[in-house]
Amino acid sequence: MTVNMMATPLQQVKERFETKGALVKALESLSKGGLWIDRLNEDKGLGRVSNAKLLHLHSVLETVKARFGKRDSLIDEILTLEKRSKDKDYRTRFEAWSTPRLWDHFKALEKRVRAAS
Repeated sequence: MTVNMMATPLQQVKERFETKGALVKALESLSKGGLWIDRLNEDKGLGRVSNAKLLHLHSVLETVKARFGKRDSLIDEILTLEKRSKDKDYRTRFEAWSTPRLWDHFKALEKRVRAAS
């Protein structure tokens, strides 16, 4: 399915998921299995988050799940690329980060490593 990049976030949600509720359900199903640290405000929930942020989060979680399976594997890969895989304190620092932040850090690190070689 091709998503029109010029479409508004609402149009993208309707095109890919039909409703915002379906997008929220898709995110909730992705959030299980070690991909997500739950920092969600229980009173508000995902239903109050903007469509653009929900689409970005869905994209990141799908990519991380397809490439690594879970957050811990992504953290392991970051530590391997930084050649600090045995540093437990450094790992603890990354465990507090959100999945989108980890993914952005990984992409930048991967780019740096590729440029250096």
